[in-house]
Amino acid sequence: QLQLVESGGGLVQPGGSLRLSCAASGFTLDYYAIGWFRQAPGKEREGVACINRSGGSTKYADSVKGRFTISRDNAKNTVYLQMNSLKPEDTAIYYCAAQPFYFCVLNYAGSDYWGQGTQVTVSS
Repeated sequence: QLQLVESGGGLVQPGGSLRLSCAASGFTLDYYAIGWFRQAPGKEREGVACINRSGGSTKYADSVKGRFTISRDNAKNTVYLQMNSLKPEDTAIYYCAAQPFYFCVLNYAGSDYWGQGTQVTVSS
């Protein structure tokens, strides 16, 4: 079965950090660029970061630039999203998605493979 599985979400205080993981099973992740998205209640899904196949090129939404870092370890078939200086407005369900390109597209929503999402809540 081909799937992506996110993990690492949770409850964190404002200013705190979390690292999300996106692990692939049933297929090789290094054939895909990867995007991280989030969706808060009542809001549209937003692309927050993406990374190309080799890991040498990344893109970020303005809302997370300088606070979030996307990376990948193709040997572990996993992509990460390090989130620092978290704010209450970062609260959302975070998803990863595989893009069939070499270079990533920040808001590409046509991926065949999506994870089930992991909840991130930033609150005091």
